[in-house]
Amino acid sequence: MSSAVDRAAPARAEERRWVWLALPAVLFLGALFAWPVLRLLAQAVEGGTLEHLEKAVLDELYVEVLVESLEIALWVTLLCLALAYPVALWMLRAGPWGRALALFMLLLPFWTSVLVRTYAWMVILGRNGIVNRSLLEWGVITTPLPLLHNLTGVLIGMVHVLLPYMVFPIYAALLRMDPDLPRAAEGLGAPPWRVFQRVVLPLSLPGVFAGCALVFVLALGFFITPALLGGGRIIMISMLIEQQVREFLDWPFAAALSVVLLVVTLGAYWGLQRLTGGNRLAAG
Repeated sequence: MSSAVDRAAPARAEERRWVWLALPAVLFLGALFAWPVLRLLAQAVEGGTLEHLEKAVLDELYVEVLVESLEIALWVTLLCLALAYPVALWMLRAGPWGRALALFMLLLPFWTSVLVRTYAWMVILGRNGIVNRSLLEWGVITTPLPLLHNLTGVLIGMVHVLLPYMVFPIYAALLRMDPDLPRAAEGLGAPPWRVFQRVVLPLSLPGVFAGCALVFVLALGFFITPALLGGGRIIMISMLIEQQVREFLDWPFAAALSVVLLVVTLGAYWGLQRLTGGNRLAAG
C-alpha cells in the first residue's frame, strides 16, 4: 500500500507542475476571451432589463435573418464537405510532388486578404465578368447569368474562403489511418466502394466532424463576403450587428444580437457533436 502511495506522489507533483506552467496561458486566454464575452453579456442587459434580448429573440425580422444565416452556413458546410473530401482523398494517394502542389494551392488563398478575394469574385461573377463574357462568346448563353448579388454569389465566395478549413481536418484524419486496412479489405475481395464505405469513411469521420464544425461556426459569423457578394439582398446576422453599431449606435441591442449569435453557435456545435457522435469520434 505504501509503495503505491509513494509511486502516486511523484505523479501528483508532476501534474501540479504542469498546472502551474499552464496557468499564465490560461489567465491570458481568460483575459483575452472570457472578459470581452462577459462585457458583452453585461451590455446586453444594460439597465437590468431584458428588453434588448427579447427583441432579438422575438422580433420576426431578426428571427428570419438568423434562420437565413443558419441555412447559408449549412449550405456552405455541405458544399465544402462535398468538394473537400475528394481533394483530401486525392492528396492521400498522390505522390510527394502532387501533395506539395495541393498544399500550396490550399495555402495560397491565406496569403491574400479576404477583402481582395471577395472583390476578385465580384469581377469574375459580374454581368460583364469573366464567366458571363466567356459563356456569351462561346454561345452557351444568350443573356448574362445572375451570379452576383444573390445567394449563388455568396455561396461561391464563402465556399472558396472556407474550403481549406474542411480539407485539412479530413486529410489529417486520413493520414492517421493505417494504410494496411484498406489493402486488407481489398485482399478479402471487397470492391472499392465497399472499402470506402466500411473502412475509409468511418476512420475519417473525426476529421469530417472537425471540418464541419469549424466551417459551420466560421460561416455563421461571416460578414465581408456576404455583404459584398450579396449586394444587400442577402442579410446575415453579423451584418445586422454591424448595422446596429455603425448606423444606429445602438450598442446594447448589438450586444444582444451578438449574445444570441453566440448561443446559437454553441447550440449548433453541440447539436452537430451529438448528431455525429462527437464524443465517440474524439475518443477514437
